[in-house]
Amino acid sequence: MPNLFDATNIHTLTLANRFVRSATWEGMAAEDGSCTQKLIDLMVKLAHGGVGLIITGHCYVSKEGQAGPWQLGIHRDDFVDDLKEMTAAVHASGGKIVMQIAHAGCHAIPELSGQEAVGPSVVSNDKGPLCRAMTIEEIKRVVKAFGQAAARAQSAGFDGVQVHAAHGYLLSEFVSPFYNKRDDEYGGSVDNRARILLQVIQEIKSQAGYEFPLMFKLNSEDFVEDGLSVQDMLRTAALLEEAGVHAIELSGGTMFSGKYVAVRRGKLANQQDEVYYLEAAKAFKAKTQLPLMLVGGIRSFEVAERLVRDGITDYVSLSRPLIREPDLVNRWKSGDTARAACQSDNLCFKPAMEGIGVYCVTAEKGR
Repeated sequence: MPNLFDATNIHTLTLANRFVRSATWEGMAAEDGSCTQKLIDLMVKLAHGGVGLIITGHCYVSKEGQAGPWQLGIHRDDFVDDLKEMTAAVHASGGKIVMQIAHAGCHAIPELSGQEAVGPSVVSNDKGPLCRAMTIEEIKRVVKAFGQAAARAQSAGFDGVQVHAAHGYLLSEFVSPFYNKRDDEYGGSVDNRARILLQVIQEIKSQAGYEFPLMFKLNSEDFVEDGLSVQDMLRTAALLEEAGVHAIELSGGTMFSGKYVAVRRGKLANQQDEVYYLEAAKAFKAKTQLPLMLVGGIRSFEVAERLVRDGITDYVSLSRPLIREPDLVNRWKSGDTARAACQSDNLCFKPAMEGIGVYCVTAEKGR
């Protein structure tokens, strides 16, 4: 029977347990996107805390894809040396670390990048257009940028990459009919909308090799009218599996999803409130053999244990609980299986927006 503390393999990568630190924007990079000692120290703290796999915060693959301030970048060769210090420190602490590579698409911030935001189609909100539609040449350039980013991550000593195709970022926008209104080979059917993802996979394998662990983060669904459905996700996952992806992490929601955004606010009162994407995970496991990482609203050891034991997921991904308790996995392993202390109040992201870096404000206040 599967156990949370089993050693497992994802392709060539061996993990000490089934806990994953899901990618979390830390707000600790330098203004130019380079790595800092503060960010390295956080990764080491997570490794010491016992998490089986650390996934970095989203790293932008090209400048126009920057999502926020103090976000880590992987768009320049000269960033590799500092990132080597990060991976070496994590490995010396007994951890494994994967880089999440991303492009914010329509939700990039032109004020930070100095460039226009781009997406599959024009997207607007009540203030006007957020982005313009990409040309075919721009799509090809971004595909290549993902491959270059993966090669840089490999050179820096990362144990693999996770491609961010969730939360309404660029690759998520392409697979979502809410964002993607194209009438060329990148629009229309699920297979066409997923075309760019398959091209990214091929480019990464071409530049980093076929043995380099390659993971994807997908939305289970968008939670917007005419958005990505669970059935669309299942078809996309099947295409990714066929293309040689080694694991998928399921999340959900976009910036337009109201209360169903990925980082939901509000304390989960009991175990019955936990696991945001439970039914989608069950459907995923019924349709694919790919290892599954499940994130979203998991706060109790008993819930995590049941998810793995019942075959609903292979790995339990945690984000905000590890902001408050970076040693949560070791605490649970020691026998103290009290619920994670995270209150899901999202106050942790305020200091990140101020350039201080993410931390649990509620814990600092003693609540």
